[in-house]
Amino acid sequence: MPLVRFGVSIEQELLARFDREVVARGYVNRSEAIRDLIRERLVQEEWRGGEEVVGVITLVYDHHVRGIEARLTEIQHQHHPQVLSTMHVHLDHDNCLEVVAVKGEGERIAELAAKLIGIRGVRHGRLTATTTGRRLK
Repeated sequence: MPLVRFGVSIEQELLARFDREVVARGYVNRSEAIRDLIRERLVQEEWRGGEEVVGVITLVYDHHVRGIEARLTEIQHQHHPQVLSTMHVHLDHDNCLEVVAVKGEGERIAELAAKLIGIRGVRHGRLTATTTGRRLK
């Protein structure tokens, strides 16, 4: 795709802070960092706009809590159109990690994540939202 150059006016201190982030994150130049910021914003819009999106729900939970595995599985089955795959990891004697790959409308995925994260015994949960990549060229 052809590149387009454009100018941006920005306060000197804000640019200095941005440049430190560019270096710290290992970007080759400011342009790469700005492209990533733009893509991040566009992905957020996909999630709000009803687009088909993908993500990962990570859960760390106490497997000793009675019925927690059954409840996690039940909720995932209730949302089977959005659940692509799951991975279960035994972290130690008490804790398990569940990773759920999801795809669908952002609002429905967010609802699924909230239900899973809200289960008694889930110690930490997070939805990582991303894009199918179809709209980002």
